[in-house]
Amino acid sequence: MPISARNTIFVLYNDTSNLPIDGIYFSKRMGRKTGNCKTNSSKLLCTRQNKRGRFIGKTWNIPIDTALPERKKAQSVSPLLKVLREQKDGQMKGGIYHRIQIDFTYNSNHIEGSRLTHDQTRYIFETNTIGVTDEAINVDDIIETTNHFRAVDYINQESDCKLTETYIKQLHLILKSGTSDERKDWFRVGDYKEFPNEVGGNNTTMPEDIHREMKALLKEYNSKKQPTFEDILDFHQRFEAIHPFQDGNGRVGRLIMFRECLRNNYVPFIITDDLKIFYYNGLRNWPHIKGYLTDTCLTAQDHFKALLDKFRIKYENN
Repeated sequence: MPISARNTIFVLYNDTSNLPIDGIYFSKRMGRKTGNCKTNSSKLLCTRQNKRGRFIGKTWNIPIDTALPERKKAQSVSPLLKVLREQKDGQMKGGIYHRIQIDFTYNSNHIEGSRLTHDQTRYIFETNTIGVTDEAINVDDIIETTNHFRAVDYINQESDCKLTETYIKQLHLILKSGTSDERKDWFRVGDYKEFPNEVGGNNTTMPEDIHREMKALLKEYNSKKQPTFEDILDFHQRFEAIHPFQDGNGRVGRLIMFRECLRNNYVPFIITDDLKIFYYNGLRNWPHIKGYLTDTCLTAQDHFKALLDKFRIKYENN
C-alpha cells in the first residue's frame, strides 16, 4: 500500500501482529472512505476517543477491536413544525400556518399597544395592503405587523439550533427594522439597549450588565439536554426581567417562547388579549409563585390544542 505524501493514512491493525487488516484505509485530507468505514469516524478514533492508536510516520495504526464512536441521533421535527414549513414554502392559504401568522401577530402586537384590529392584521397578511379605514393608522403598527410575519417565519425555519445572543438580536432586528425607532440615534435596532429602563415600575438590568446576564442565562438554559415546559417559562420570565432591548422585549420574548416549544416538541401557545392581565401577573410573581404564569400558559396551550385538533395535526399531551 503506497503512502501518499499529501494524505494521512489510517490503518486498522491487529494488536498481536501489528499488520494491516484487509487494506482498510482512511484518507484524512481528501475526505474519502474506503471499505465500510467513514472519515468522520476515523478522526474521532484517532484524536479524541482512541488512546490505543499509534501515529507512525504518516500512518495512524488503529486496533481492529476499537469501538466506533456513536453518532448523534438527528433531532426529530414536531408534526406542527413540519406542517408550518411545508405550508409556508407552498404558500398555502387557509391552513394552520395562515392562522398562526395572523393570530400570533395580532395578539402579540396588541398586547404592546398596536391599534390594528384582527381583521386589519389578516388583511395585511393576505393582501399586503391595509384596506379602507376611517381612522388614522400608525405607520409603525403596520411595519411591525409585517415584520412580525417575517419573525414568525424566521423562528419556524431557524429552530434547529440552540439559542444564542446573535439569534435573539436577529429577532429584534427583524421586528424593529424600518420603524420610527430605527431613525433615533439612541435606539439600537438589533442590539442591546443603551439607556436604563423599567417595566411595570420594576427595575431592569443596567445596559453595562446585559451581556453578562444574557450570557449566563443562555449558558444555563442551553446546558439542559431536554428543557421542560417549566424551563421554557423560566427562561421567558428571566429574559423579560433582564429586558435587554430598549423596546420590543415582550414580542421578542414571546417569539422565543413559541420557538422553544416547537423545538422541544411541546404544544406552543399564543397569549391572547383576554389572558394579558394574568400573563403579566404571572411574570411578576414567577420568582415566588410559579403557578400563576404556568396556569395562564397552560390555558393558552389548551386553546392552541383545539386549533391543532381543528386542522388535524397530531401533538403530544405534555
